[in-house]
Amino acid sequence: MKVYFGIHISYTSASIARMIDGQPTIIKTNVLKDKIPLCVGFNKKGNLLVGDSAHNALRTSNLIDINFEKNTSANYYSGFLRTIGTDKTYYSSNTNQEYSSEQLLGFVIRALRSFVKDNDVKASVITVPNEFRLNQIEAIRKAGMLGGLEQVEIVQESIAASLAFDFGSDNKAGFELVFDFGSEYFNATLLKIEEGIISTIDSEGDSYLGGKNIDFAIVDEIILPYIQENYVIDSILEDDSKKQILRNAMKYYAEATKNELSFKDSYNLYKEDRCGIDDDGEEIEIDVTITQSDIERVLAPVFQKAINLSLSLLERNNLKGSSLGSLILVGGPTFSPVLRKILEEQICKPDTSVDPKTIIVKGAAIYASKINLESDALINPYKVQLEIGHEAITGETEEFVTIKILEDKTDGPIPDKVFAEIRRSDNAWTMANVKVDTVGEVFEIQLLELIKNDFEIALFDDNGNQLQCEPSTFSITHAIVDFFPTLPYNIGIEQKDNKTGNILFKTINGLEKNRSLPAVGVINGIRTEKEIRPGVETDCIKIPIYEGDFGSEGTRAILSNHVADIQINGENLPCLLPRHSDIDLTIKVDRSERISVLAYFPAIDFSMEIELYIISNKLSLVEVEDLLFELFENEKIESSVFQKHFDIIFEMKKENNPDLDMLNEIYKELKTLPNNV
Repeated sequence: MKVYFGIHISYTSASIARMIDGQPTIIKTNVLKDKIPLCVGFNKKGNLLVGDSAHNALRTSNLIDINFEKNTSANYYSGFLRTIGTDKTYYSSNTNQEYSSEQLLGFVIRALRSFVKDNDVKASVITVPNEFRLNQIEAIRKAGMLGGLEQVEIVQESIAASLAFDFGSDNKAGFELVFDFGSEYFNATLLKIEEGIISTIDSEGDSYLGGKNIDFAIVDEIILPYIQENYVIDSILEDDSKKQILRNAMKYYAEATKNELSFKDSYNLYKEDRCGIDDDGEEIEIDVTITQSDIERVLAPVFQKAINLSLSLLERNNLKGSSLGSLILVGGPTFSPVLRKILEEQICKPDTSVDPKTIIVKGAAIYASKINLESDALINPYKVQLEIGHEAITGETEEFVTIKILEDKTDGPIPDKVFAEIRRSDNAWTMANVKVDTVGEVFEIQLLELIKNDFEIALFDDNGNQLQCEPSTFSITHAIVDFFPTLPYNIGIEQKDNKTGNILFKTINGLEKNRSLPAVGVINGIRTEKEIRPGVETDCIKIPIYEGDFGSEGTRAILSNHVADIQINGENLPCLLPRHSDIDLTIKVDRSERISVLAYFPAIDFSMEIELYIISNKLSLVEVEDLLFELFENEKIESSVFQKHFDIIFEMKKENNPDLDMLNEIYKELKTLPNNV
């Protein structure tokens, strides 16, 4: 049995799909939509709201809050994927409880599962943005478990998009560029298809560039100037808090404008209420006609940033737009005629044959059909139970299938000799009289191209009597078949520079960025600084694990992302490990980016598996402030930049209210400064 279900979690929405008759199919929500808003809240009675109901309540609250008299939106949350894998919590006054990002996402996943009426979904593939770190991926797994899943597999969004785009095609080859412009991030991924296998070549992106930037560009460049020209709002614009409330409320109107102008030459934005009150007490009304020319002026600079990143990615790999076989669009903002025009002019004409909004979740379902369930439910143990090994999707017209009798799972009698017959559902191909047993037998079956092939299995004893068996059917779809997911970042450790004394990032051999998964890395010669006594838990060695991007090798380790710790203590050692003993580590990363660690201690000839502690991203005022001072003291940052960031951090410390988004923006800027090592 395969997993079959795929879940796509974006920064603003969530959806679920499954494989039905060999095709990825969207599961409609309770209001018959393809997806639900990624929004959770609690009403005044403390009742949980998820999806559309929570989003509608949040929107109403934002429009109420525009008069700056209440804060009704405090019990509704929509940005928690941004804080997944951190220690950020969300407080609800209506329940008097705090919720982690994982808990909120768990509520959403549970809601998605409820839309599947004929199946209690216990296993699913969940997509993650390409730029997600290990601690974020681990948090997604945790959220899946909190949402009622027992098996969670991970696939990167670009791979899912490519699987859906190429599914069912027999002629795909060459390079593809997945242009993923989501609601709050952008990622460009370069893929190569060769002999039916998708390989990730390279990627580039910006975690803070997306549809949200487009909406606020419309607000800041069109809507607010109109209000400012026709009303007195000086006191609002001078107060950062009030200005942000106004911008958040106007964002809904910007979204409507953006959507309308994806299909029209002009749009009249007219709102006569819920636009706030100006400084003179006059109720604000909006009545402005926006043209394609207006929207191109505002949006082109935002889209250009994404296109520049894509061009840089191609250049880094010695390619041009003309080298691409396909330019695949992902995300609602890619419907924009402005973007499509610029893409065609600067890279190549994008392929518009697939829906950018559903391509990822369909790809997740396709990938799920290739993954085995970790535990299959047995319906009738009095039938002969079989284990059938096969690919769910293949690009070959001949495929090997293994059939084995599971004696320990069968309560009924099993004859000494059992023969199997496999028949394709069109009756045009059959293989009969092949002996099967508890060891297993291999069948080479024939497939029809580009369709789902259904097969029936019949068992017989040596007298020709048919035996009931389970399962008695299986299916294989002929299509683009496989892919090689890759590591999105270098995985490395700290290494002290003997000349400078600086602690630098060192990539683990075998775990470099873009290395195909599964991957194995080896660290040799780590030495203990003290002796480790057997049975003593407090005798401990901690080895930090980092993720670094291009150019991270040899830079300060603090500039890379600390995602996990390998911890070795005396509790599991059989004898004393002397001081200065070597430790050899083998680190394995599977296709879902799960990590396992094996440690070998040559001095005592002992090996053991080590638990990897995935840490939450606790980006703090202290951490950002330390990096700021380090760069300033080493003359790697200008005094004006230092003072600007120091003033922001000082205000946060004074108010004891760190703004995580602002800290991430500062941290990102500091990490990307030239010559910052």
